Amino acid sequence: MSEQSSVISADDSGKTEAPDRQEKNSSGQGSGDCNGEDPNLSKRQKKKLLKQQKWEDERDLRKQRRKDRKLQRRQQRQSQPEQETGDCQSARKRPRRDVTPSSLRLVVDCGFDSLMLVKDVRKLHKQIQRCYAENRRASHPVQFYLTSMGGQLKQSMDEKDKGWVNWKDITIKTEHYSEVLAKDELVYLTSDSPNVLDELDQQKAYVIGGLVDHNHHKGITYERAKELGIEHAQLPLSSFVKMNSRKVLAVNHVFEIILAYLEKGSWQEAFFTILPQRKGAVAVNQDGENTPEKDEDHDSHSDSDPDTTEPTETRD
Repeated sequence: MSEQSSVISADDSGKTEAPDRQEKNSSGQGSGDCNGEDPNLSKRQKKKLLKQQKWEDERDLRKQRRKDRKLQRRQQRQSQPEQETGDCQSARKRPRRDVTPSSLRLVVDCGFDSLMLVKDVRKLHKQIQRCYAENRRASHPVQFYLTSMGGQLKQSMDEKDKGWVNWKDITIKTEHYSEVLAKDELVYLTSDSPNVLDELDQQKAYVIGGLVDHNHHKGITYERAKELGIEHAQLPLSSFVKMNSRKVLAVNHVFEIILAYLEKGSWQEAFFTILPQRKGAVAVNQDGENTPEKDEDHDSHSDSDPDTTEPTETRD
């Protein structure tokens, strides 16, 4: 009898203890689920989770605070006198320089599309963008023409800069420049020409070859100018500047040099205002010696985008 009681007691003890252990395990697991935490996480990880949870919980509160601040600023603007508001707005506007448009015409000949790779066409696109922007802010803006527009260049502009169709103060033609302007008014700018351009004729239209070719098609603009029987000339670069690199200038550099000349009236000032410092340009004095040219405007006008300083067929 006693042995049977002993067995029953042991069984009862086992039955009562097992639920206790199960309850403890269940309790511990439930606690972890409620907090959304893994009991194996470190203190730092738990702290990070709590911080993230707090951030999520306060999302609506931050949104409401932003709305309140925006509403407050709007109310403050409305409460200000109209005259005071107008004065503030005019003070924020950039002062507009005195602008005197030039009758001189600058033409970018885009008729070399088939000679360029897609990446070079995109570089030409950026150079044209720079020309347009600089002409818009110039003190003596020229009459800007793009001719033979089409092909890869037009496709690049449509994809990368859809707003180009709304450009102002520019004439864009699909025709060749010789069909748009009178031949006796055209002067092709090419460094292969034996003629040196001393002054700009306001009645002329100066053509810049829109070709990024990495010097693969040397002399092509000079040859085309001779074939058409139009005037040609090179900028007087060698008369004022000595460079430690090739005399190959990007389309936008030639364009900007002419804009700077119209403003300053000096080729030397124009060259040293626009030429990138990487060209290592030094001034050539009257004795034929080279002297370093120090111009504070170098950095402000040099192109920081390497894509826009790629050499073109315009070698001056």
